[in-house]
Amino acid sequence: MRFFSDNAAAVSQPVLDALAAANSVDTAYDEDAQSQKLDAAFSEIFETEVTALWVSTGTAANALALAALCPPHGAIICHAEAHIQNDECGAPEFYTHGAKLLLGTGEGAKLTPDEVERIAGSIRDDVHQMQPHALSITQASEYGMVYTMDEVAALGDLCRARGWGLHMDGARFANAVAHLDCAPAEVTWRAGVDMLSFGCVKNGGMSAEAIIQFGDARGKAAEIRYRRKRGGHLLSKGRYLAAQILAMLENDLWLDNARAANAGAKLIADAAPDRLVYPAEANEVFIRLSAEEAASLRAKGFDFYDWGVGEARFVTSWDQGADEVRPLAEAIAAL
Repeated sequence: MRFFSDNAAAVSQPVLDALAAANSVDTAYDEDAQSQKLDAAFSEIFETEVTALWVSTGTAANALALAALCPPHGAIICHAEAHIQNDECGAPEFYTHGAKLLLGTGEGAKLTPDEVERIAGSIRDDVHQMQPHALSITQASEYGMVYTMDEVAALGDLCRARGWGLHMDGARFANAVAHLDCAPAEVTWRAGVDMLSFGCVKNGGMSAEAIIQFGDARGKAAEIRYRRKRGGHLLSKGRYLAAQILAMLENDLWLDNARAANAGAKLIADAAPDRLVYPAEANEVFIRLSAEEAASLRAKGFDFYDWGVGEARFVTSWDQGADEVRPLAEAIAAL
């Protein structure tokens, strides 16, 4: 009974079917028929013309997008708990060839305009200090909290005023959209987002993510293609990545899967309202547990991560139905 991470979830059957259907000779790299459909498919979802490029990992999506938004001598503002800071082994710095991450704080791993302005205001406008060129936010955040449309728009306005790019790490973007019940456009380009790392792997995909470029950022597409090749992420059989992504988009599978994962998290959260460290808005639940309580849950067969002292994280996946999640919820409620 695993609640470690949605990275370990099964692959959705439509994705596996799409891989089998793509298993025929086609043009290599990203000139195949499947890859050529990505722009149109994502443009329909986001209600505007976009450029979409596949990569094999979320780390690559984040790092390549940020490298296109920030020069080596620049800086990227992000939360101190951000994935790009704590979980990507320096990949953003590596792919940007040295750009600096400037770290902020905020409840639930979310940044506010005031916090971003505080960081920016501490930097002198001279050649001796690295100047911010981009802001990166995580949707949903590392603590499962979701930026509302207004919150993203406020940060987008700040970026426009300062001439920065706004990047969204959307490893759990689907879960955020499912929670907000909004059009994807409302929480991305209409709110000022320039580039989105569109997550699939955590949400029923197998080995494919996408970099989505909106508006003026679409002019970066040619640059990212070169960066993708140089960084070792131009797969020769790219049609298999494109096929996965298209299968996730078809019939809103990406949203259906996210809703299922979110529903599982709500079951757990509703069973332990007094233990919640943060509101459970996506598919991650953080609760207070003593070491003895954690041990008793593990003795019953539940797997999860300790998260600091006296806290634990439970992550639900698209393939975990209520019958699988409910025993955990009942066990927590009975502590």
